[in-house]
Formats: sequence, structure tokens, C-alpha cells
Amino acid sequence: MGKFSIAGGLVVAAAMFAAAPAQAQLVNAKDPQAIKAIVESQGWPATLVTKPGENPYIESSRDGLKFLVLFMNCDEGKDCKTLQYYMGFNDAKSTTLEQLNKWNSEKRFARAYRDDSGDPVLEMDVDLDFAGLPRENLSDSFSTWAALMDAYQAFVFEK
Repeated sequence: MGKFSIAGGLVVAAAMFAAAPAQAQLVNAKDPQAIKAIVESQGWPATLVTKPGENPYIESSRDGLKFLVLFMNCDEGKDCKTLQYYMGFNDAKSTTLEQLNKWNSEKRFARAYRDDSGDPVLEMDVDLDFAGLPRENLSDSFSTWAALMDAYQAFVFEK
């Protein structure tokens, strides 16, 4: 009877272990290569740019729209905590502040403004501080970013 209890307990423990969900792989901004791999997994080219003492960034594009993935809140170019997706149009300087305010009042997740050169830009922040985000969530943020880039291009160039 004692053997049956131990064996039964082992079977129950094994079943509970097998039924437990797999731990999601967490990704943070401390590993630029991991972020680069996620960008590439979207089917987009990715070039990681690193310079001593500066924050790294990734240059990429999707359907002809160039954008950057900026590593932010870093300690001397390392141990970054957040990301910022960034794009701009230098051929749409006629975009008014009223138009940009309209975008910001109607859209979520990304903000629009004119940079110091008067170009309309779009930025989206992603907080990866502490333990990070599950890889799937970060991949999904790039899907959101792709939709926002398309919408912003149409918005900026609508007549």
C-alpha cells in the first residue's frame, strides 16, 4: 500500500508538472541582439548600430518606411531599460500642428510632433524595465508599430 501511495504521488506530481504552462521567454532592452532578432523575425531588415559611450539603435524599414528602434534609459550605452520606435518624414513639412494635435487626440500608443527641423515624426515607447516583457508581447508591439506607421503615412500625406 505504501508503494502505491508513493507511485501514485509521483504520477500526480508528474501530471501537474506537465500541465504547468511553459514560462514565457522575457526580453529586455539590455540585449540589443535579441531585439534585433525580433525585428528580423517580422521580416524586416535590421542593422544594429553601436558607438562607444552612446546608446545603441537599430535601423530598419518596412514597406519602404524607414524607422529606428532607439535604446533609451541606458547607463553609458549599456543596460538599457526602454525602447522607442521612431520615424519621420522630411518631405512633409507642410503638416500643421493642428493636424498633429488631431492625430494625438484620436490615436493611442504613439505620439506625433514636429522635430527641430520641422519634420513630422512619430514615436512609440516600450517599457522593458525590470524583468522585461514576454517575447510575444514585444513582437506584438512591432505589429502595432507597423499599423501605426501605415496610418501615420496616410495621415501626413492625405490631401
